[in-house]
Amino acid sequence: MSSDTTDAPGAVGIWATFRDSPIAVKTVIGGVFVNKVGSFLNIFLVLFMVSAGYSTSQAATTLGAYGIGAVIGVLIGGAMADRLGARNATVISMAGSAALIAALLYLPNYPTLLAAATLVGVVGQIYRPASATLLSELTPDDRQVMIFGIYRFGLNLGTMAAPLIGYALYNLDRQDYDLLFWGEAAVALGYAVLAHLLLPNRAATSAATGTGGGTDADTAAGYLAVLRDRRYVLFLVATFFNSAVYVQYLSTLPLDIQAAGVEIFWYTLAVSLNGFVIIALELPMTKVTQRWPFKVTIGITFTMVGLGFLTYGLPLGPTVIIIGTMIWTLSEVIGGPTFFAYPAIAGPPHLRGRYIGSFQFVFGLGTAIGPVVGGLLFVRFGHQVWPIITIGSIIAVVCGVISIRNRPAAAPAEPDPDPELAPASSADQG
Repeated sequence: MSSDTTDAPGAVGIWATFRDSPIAVKTVIGGVFVNKVGSFLNIFLVLFMVSAGYSTSQAATTLGAYGIGAVIGVLIGGAMADRLGARNATVISMAGSAALIAALLYLPNYPTLLAAATLVGVVGQIYRPASATLLSELTPDDRQVMIFGIYRFGLNLGTMAAPLIGYALYNLDRQDYDLLFWGEAAVALGYAVLAHLLLPNRAATSAATGTGGGTDADTAAGYLAVLRDRRYVLFLVATFFNSAVYVQYLSTLPLDIQAAGVEIFWYTLAVSLNGFVIIALELPMTKVTQRWPFKVTIGITFTMVGLGFLTYGLPLGPTVIIIGTMIWTLSEVIGGPTFFAYPAIAGPPHLRGRYIGSFQFVFGLGTAIGPVVGGLLFVRFGHQVWPIITIGSIIAVVCGVISIRNRPAAAPAEPDPDPELAPASSADQG
């Protein structure tokens, strides 16, 4: 495990990072964008089920099962990324998703539909730790934060476009769901084919990056080895509380706005501004923040999340809603790439997939439990709930600052045994 150091790399440009990255990294970034653009299931699943004659409670339960499956899927994905390699894990995830999503249209009853939706959640998320693992393995240390910033840009852009494209397909299909679900299945299958053709296999990746350096005992221990890293476990605690607070904008905030009698337009405007600001500013800001120590960046990020949600505790109105949302939005702009890049470099290379998988699991767990806890607190305390919720951010800041290791000192460069996996020069990229 690396020791703390305050060494920081120089600034790396957005285009230079993308241009010089190997084809496998470009495939992952392009794949996550296309995959998110074609991700309609979680948006339209409830409407699809209700239109098929299922009850609202059955539809909501199925969506919840899909979410639980997604949380479990990232744990499985972390293990598969370490054992099978990023390419195999991605192909299994995307090909399996394609088959299951198409099958949802033809299942005869609720139990089979519930089981299939749960499996879609599990299988569909396996690729995420694999993608993050590969990005980290094939990216130099001084470009880790920027490459994860580019990755998040593709993810956010795809997420923003997906509802609009899904709605267009829904209407193109005369307000039916066949074209929409088959479209998502086709996108997933296309990504599986590209991953098989363009991503490196496990042996090549391990040779290029040294990910095979762990002992057999360490590899077999799996997530137990992650749990033995006490500082990283503390980081996971910080991640849980931060995500549990962050998700309150989707649950407790609309409840408070409705109770206060504020026009819902201001809520939708604030959420729309959040997406626009992140897409417009996060990458340019990453050119600056990639040089900051991890402790500083993530400490500021967690603090601003808390301040944003604490702002909602003021007399609620349009101004408070917009200002509070912009404060925690800027926390994403400042720290999002660093926060999501950190797990990839926090542990030994041979456990990178499990470190990433455990992070994504805990993040998902926080976003799943946060709305339940926030809702119960709102029922008990009403508008006074926001200072209580902010306690979660205080815990996140303290645990995060204590746990974060700054980037390791750069190792001397060694010749790459596989030129195909080496970052291409600007001349090679044309």
